[in-house]
Amino acid sequence: MSIVKINVLTVPAEQREVLEKRFSARAGSVENSDGFEWFELLRPVEGTDHYLVYTRWADEASFQAWMEGPMKAAHQGGPGAGEGGERPRPAASGSTLWSFEVVQQAGPKSG
Repeated sequence: MSIVKINVLTVPAEQREVLEKRFSARAGSVENSDGFEWFELLRPVEGTDHYLVYTRWADEASFQAWMEGPMKAAHQGGPGAGEGGERPRPAASGSTLWSFEVVQQAGPKSG
């Protein structure tokens, strides 16, 4: 069964737009990874400054391969780096990774 990784990002109000634009700019960077199943960026509505980055993977090995390959490369410069290869200041002030196994799931009934 699939696994879910939720990255909990602490994002100050003045950095929300920056974070969302950066995620828009990275569109497609995870979708072609082996074992990738789903992505959602969840914006807080009230009572918290935590964004949730939800990804679902076929297995732990697929997630780890993405972490060590495309994700690591994206966070070590590349597009979006400033002059002289400097990286822009992070939009989030903190990050925690939660891991889950999917034990039950349901979708809308068809028909």
